[in-house]
Amino acid sequence: MTRLARAVTTHRRGVLIVGLLLLVASFAYGGKVANSLKSGGFQDPAAESVRASNLLESEFHTGTPNLVLLVTARTGSVDRPDVAAAGRALTARLAATPYIETASSYWSLGSVAPLRSTDAHQALVLARISGSDDQVINRVSAITSQFQGRQGVLDVGATGGAPVFHQVNRTIRADLAKAEAIAVPITLVLLVLVFGSLVAASLPLAVGGLAVGGTFAILRIVAALTNVSIFSLNLTTAMSLGLAIDYSLFVVNRFREELDAGHEPHEAVARTMATAGRTVLFSAVTVAVSLAALLVFPLYFLRSFAYAGIAVVSVAAFGAVVVLPALLAVLGRRVDALDLRRAVLRAFGRETHRAQVGEGFWHRLATAVMRRPIPVATAVVVVLVVLGAPFAGVHFGLPDDRVLPKSASTRAVADELRTNFGSNESNAFSVVAPDAGDPRTEQAAIDRYAEALSSLSGVARVDAYTGSFVRGRLVLPGTTATSARFLSPTGTWLSVVPAGSVEPQSPAGERLTGAIRAVPAPSKVDVGGTAAGLVDSKQAIFGRLPFALGLIALVTFVTLFMMFGSILVPAKAVVLNLLSLTATFGAMVWVFQKGHGAGLLGFTATGTLDTTTPILMFCIAFGLSMDYEVFLLSRIKEEHDHGADTVSSVARGLERTGRIVTAAAALLAIVFIAFASSQITFIKLFGLGLTLAVLMDATLIRGVLVPAFMRLAGDANWWAPAPLRRIYERWGIKEPDELGPVAVPGVRRPAPVPVPVESGPRR
Repeated sequence: MTRLARAVTTHRRGVLIVGLLLLVASFAYGGKVANSLKSGGFQDPAAESVRASNLLESEFHTGTPNLVLLVTARTGSVDRPDVAAAGRALTARLAATPYIETASSYWSLGSVAPLRSTDAHQALVLARISGSDDQVINRVSAITSQFQGRQGVLDVGATGGAPVFHQVNRTIRADLAKAEAIAVPITLVLLVLVFGSLVAASLPLAVGGLAVGGTFAILRIVAALTNVSIFSLNLTTAMSLGLAIDYSLFVVNRFREELDAGHEPHEAVARTMATAGRTVLFSAVTVAVSLAALLVFPLYFLRSFAYAGIAVVSVAAFGAVVVLPALLAVLGRRVDALDLRRAVLRAFGRETHRAQVGEGFWHRLATAVMRRPIPVATAVVVVLVVLGAPFAGVHFGLPDDRVLPKSASTRAVADELRTNFGSNESNAFSVVAPDAGDPRTEQAAIDRYAEALSSLSGVARVDAYTGSFVRGRLVLPGTTATSARFLSPTGTWLSVVPAGSVEPQSPAGERLTGAIRAVPAPSKVDVGGTAAGLVDSKQAIFGRLPFALGLIALVTFVTLFMMFGSILVPAKAVVLNLLSLTATFGAMVWVFQKGHGAGLLGFTATGTLDTTTPILMFCIAFGLSMDYEVFLLSRIKEEHDHGADTVSSVARGLERTGRIVTAAAALLAIVFIAFASSQITFIKLFGLGLTLAVLMDATLIRGVLVPAFMRLAGDANWWAPAPLRRIYERWGIKEPDELGPVAVPGVRRPAPVPVPVESGPRR
């Protein structure tokens, strides 16, 4: 790091020119990255439900309906001749619309009762829009606009997977634009308050801009090689600004300390890089490892956040240890120029005062905690355990229309379907038997299978090529049209329609999936559908979750050991971070799953949490927690290596970093809390959860539990078995005991001003 700092300060102007060119080039190339990203990625490509969907598409040229039109008779029943004629015409017109694979309705299917509302004033038209996830999203708006609203004697509303997902995407984009409009100005003001000067406050923006542009360019390259979710762009913006603030605060604060110690600016840059720069690199590794764990999951939605997160961390770290030192070398003592805090204080007749070592708030807090470490730590742990207790009752699901506000058009139509219909037509199970054999010889077996499926609790109806079955009986014989729909040259498929009371994204939907898959079939079948997709997604995620968590824990442990030479410090860091995150998730279960505060926050509790969001939150929050942990421990270790005892090194380390960590957490919380203003429930969960995790970690964990546990451990904090100690001594990354002067061509170095340092017996 010292050699890098010397090279950067020597060629500072060239570094800044190259950095500026990279910034311009990355935005020029990566600015259109959104056009290369995709909207799907929520399913395991190898899952049974995906196989069923692919077979329906390839063998039967159909699939689960993703568009549902709710047709309401303006007067009378949907069975009135004029209403029925209008319904048939509407169905035929929809079937003839480009990109509509299939379209059927209450009127075209021979008046199957469940497609009519219980009061007979409404009926359903079911359709499937062809294409990939992105093509469907692009096509649905133009299609639904032709049919929604008043259609003669009919009123038509639209819902289903395609319209709901389109409206969710559109709402998220608008909400995120609003969140950025709220967060960015507030963050800029707080940056000035934290850094003091306008010049220093602009430095994180430079690093953040480079991180955003660089990540956009990297994502565009990755998107040319594999699928990348468009939602990863949200993480790019938030993490770029957050890490830029974290790293810039730490580096600039250390640079100011070195200047105050009497070092010439270029030497101060080198000393800063040998200490704070080293810490930033290790922090970047821990954050990147936490996000890299998302790569073990087969869902490219989650993998995309690994691509974006690793890119953000890498480019932000590059900006912090290469571009930022060059800026500091150019600015020198002008880094404090345009100090608005000083100007404001002088206007009120006061002078700025920089607290001396040993008199700051964080020093006093650490000292107070370490005087009574056991009762203080016990009290905080009890609070965290109580907060985390609801997490034991978590139930996971996938988003449906209820993530939208009740005022959303697709949500309003879906609510009518729940209330007025006895079956859940838009979320039917697809039971695909591609090798069922000759229909003429296998008809009896298919009938028995359909009867068994229709007898299951929670099933409203089963449709097969032989007819429709309800409660184990054939209620409507098959027709030529149904034979064409359900048959292929070698196989068949059945549609299992759940009862209206069975929400697919619920434990009831999962149980019904298991029951359907357990029914003996006459040939090999694959079961698909919304609820089956939930079961398969959970299996794909939770089946690999232990490996992901183990990877995070192992690599984090090794990284911290190579930095601090201790086995207790990494173990303590992992345990405390898990305790903090469990408390966060417990609070999220209490709020979003159980619905406490749903009215205040404006969402609908469904009794589940989105499956992917907590996984994503865990990796981000764990990485940021380790970010703050590395900042604090590196300063404590530095004080300890310079001769301070445990109490003094912890107190001084917390004093040196407490303000920085708290300021960074507060600034990052502003970014995340803006996400909580979203109208989409899982975005609200993401923003509120990460805000709580960051603030809890920066206060209760870093300010209380770390000092308490380190005081109790004493010298054991830095102990390692002899074999591991030899590994650390040989390969560990250690700060030089004494940094020599830095020779920079053309720069004269004044003698440093000696500053007294407290010392005490090592304990």
